[in-house]
Amino acid sequence: MKLYTGIGDKGMTKLIGGDYVSKDSDRVKTYGTIDELNTYIGLVVSKLSSKDSFKDITNELLHIQSCLFDLGTDIANPNTNSSNLRFNKENIKWLEHLIDKYQTEAPEIKRFILPGGSEVSSLLQICRTVTRRAERNLVTLSWCADVPNQIEVFINRLSDYFYAIARVTNYRLGVKEYFYENGNEVFH
Repeated sequence: MKLYTGIGDKGMTKLIGGDYVSKDSDRVKTYGTIDELNTYIGLVVSKLSSKDSFKDITNELLHIQSCLFDLGTDIANPNTNSSNLRFNKENIKWLEHLIDKYQTEAPEIKRFILPGGSEVSSLLQICRTVTRRAERNLVTLSWCADVPNQIEVFINRLSDYFYAIARVTNYRLGVKEYFYENGNEVFH
């Protein structure tokens, strides 16, 4: 398989179904951001895969990468709707279960923490912020196209998952978290 066509694309790309759109369209920006996120997750997996105490998170991240490929395919198809999704909506419940589990593993906090700590936790915080950008892109896309709600819900939960496992990663590694110094109690 060739990676290039040899004809030049002039700033256009072909969607699933054959339509051409500008590479700066809302749809392309959205699945491009999801692709970027998937790449950062791959970096995190490469940092964790040799550590036995992170096998659970490594396996979850690999599953999430597959979910993101499905989501990207669904977004690249202008004819996607809730009945023909490649993405499995059961992954939303799975992710919510994991968030709840990890939220109880790390020590409870009442104030905002600064992103950082260990290298892996910092990378997971980058994943969280890229996920938030993907969510904003999805909202923008939804103004001009039908975006199945399950996609938006999963992406919203995914940023919470990254926050939770960033904290757990620091906890398991024994790395101190630092609080935002001007912050008040926000979590009750």
